[in-house]
Amino acid sequence: MVIVFAVLALVVLVTANWYLWRRLFRDTTSGPGWVRRTGAAVVAGGWLLAIGALVGERTGAPFWLQQVLAWPGFLWLALSIYLLVGVVAGEAVRPLLRRFLERRDRRNAPVAAVEVAVPRPEPVPAGAAPEEPAEPASPRLLAAPSRRLFVSRVVGGAAAAAAVGTVGYGTYGVLRGPRVKRVTVPLAKLPRAAHGFRIAVVSDIHLGPVLGRGFAQTVVDTINSTQPDLVAVVGDLVDGSVKDLGPAAAPLAHLKAPAYFVTGNHEYFSGAEQWVEEVRRLGLLPLENTRTELPWFDLAGVNDIAGESEGQGPDFAKALGDRDTTRACVLLAHQPVQIHDAVDHGVDLQLSGHTHGGQLWPGNFLAEAANPTVAGLDRYGDTQLYVSRGAGAWGPPTRVGAPSDITVIKLASRQA
Repeated sequence: MVIVFAVLALVVLVTANWYLWRRLFRDTTSGPGWVRRTGAAVVAGGWLLAIGALVGERTGAPFWLQQVLAWPGFLWLALSIYLLVGVVAGEAVRPLLRRFLERRDRRNAPVAAVEVAVPRPEPVPAGAAPEEPAEPASPRLLAAPSRRLFVSRVVGGAAAAAAVGTVGYGTYGVLRGPRVKRVTVPLAKLPRAAHGFRIAVVSDIHLGPVLGRGFAQTVVDTINSTQPDLVAVVGDLVDGSVKDLGPAAAPLAHLKAPAYFVTGNHEYFSGAEQWVEEVRRLGLLPLENTRTELPWFDLAGVNDIAGESEGQGPDFAKALGDRDTTRACVLLAHQPVQIHDAVDHGVDLQLSGHTHGGQLWPGNFLAEAANPTVAGLDRYGDTQLYVSRGAGAWGPPTRVGAPSDITVIKLASRQA
C-alpha cells in the first residue's frame, strides 16, 4: 500500500512539473533552445534541493548542509505551488485573450485591405482560358502562431510575477516576526480575583536551519512586550537537535513571565527528552502529563500524540484524573484533535497550535479536513479550544493567507 501511494505521488509530482515546464518554458518559446533547457534544469534542480532539504532535516544531516539546502529548497517548494496555481488559473484566461486578439485582428483587417493598392486585371487574349484569381492570404491564419506565442508569454509571465510576489510577501511576513493577537475568554469557574489574567500563547516557532537565534529573540521580545502573567509554549519549538539548535533557543531564557512548555510532534523528530531537559535548563517548566495548581486555576499539560511511538504519549488521566473539578482548568496540548479527551476530563480551556492555520493557501483546506479547529476560538460542549496559527513556519519560511501570531489570552471571570 505504501509503495502504491509513493508511486502515485511520484506520478503526480512528475506530471505537475512537466506541465509547469511546458506552460512556462516550452509554450513561451518558438523552438528548442537554451531557454527550454534552462527551464528544465530550474524545475528539476529546484525539486532536488527541496527533497534534499526535507530528507536532510529528517535524517539529521550535518547542520551546515541543512542550512545550504534549506533556503533554496524550501523557497522553491513554496514558489512551485504558486507557479502551478498561476498557470492553472491561466487556463481560464487563455481562450478569452485569444478571442480578444482574434476580434481585434478582424476589426483591423478591412482597414489594412483599403491601404493595399489593388491592380487592374490584365486583359485576357482571345481564345485563352481566364486564370483563376489567387486566393488572398488570410491575415488571421498567418497571425495564429505568433498570437499563440504572445498569449503564452503574457499568461506565463503573469503567473510567474504573481507567484514571486506572493512568496516574497509571505516570506517577509514570517521573517519580520509574529504579530500579537488579543482574545478574551470567559471561564465560568474562574474566581473574580483572576479576572484579566493574561496568558501569552506561542506555538510552532520551528527553530531550524532557516529560523535561528535572531528569530527566537524576536519572538521573546514580542512576548515580553505584552507583559503577560504566564507564557505557554505549546509545542513544535524546534526542527533539529539540541547540539545544533541549543544556541538558537537560548533567548527563551530571557522570558520575563513564568513559562510552561509541552512537546509537539516535531520534538519527537528532534530528540524530545533532550529538548525537555534543555527548556528546563532555560527556565521553562515542562508539563509532561502533569499539572500545576496556580492560585486561581489549574494549569495542565499533556505530551503530543507523536510521543506514543516512544512510549511517551499523552496521558490525560495522569494529568487530570485526581484534580478538584470545582477549579477552572487550562490545558496545554499541541494538537487540536486532543480536544475530545479534554472534554471528557472536564477541561475549561485548551490551548493548542500545530495547524499553522494552513500556512500556505490552499493548505487551509487540508488543515480543516485533519483538525476540528484550524485557528481561533471554538467551543466543544463545556470546553473551549483556542488554536494559534503559530509564530514561525515549517519548511518554506513563508505564509500565505495564514499570518503568524502570538496570542494573548485574557481570562475573564463571570463573577466579576
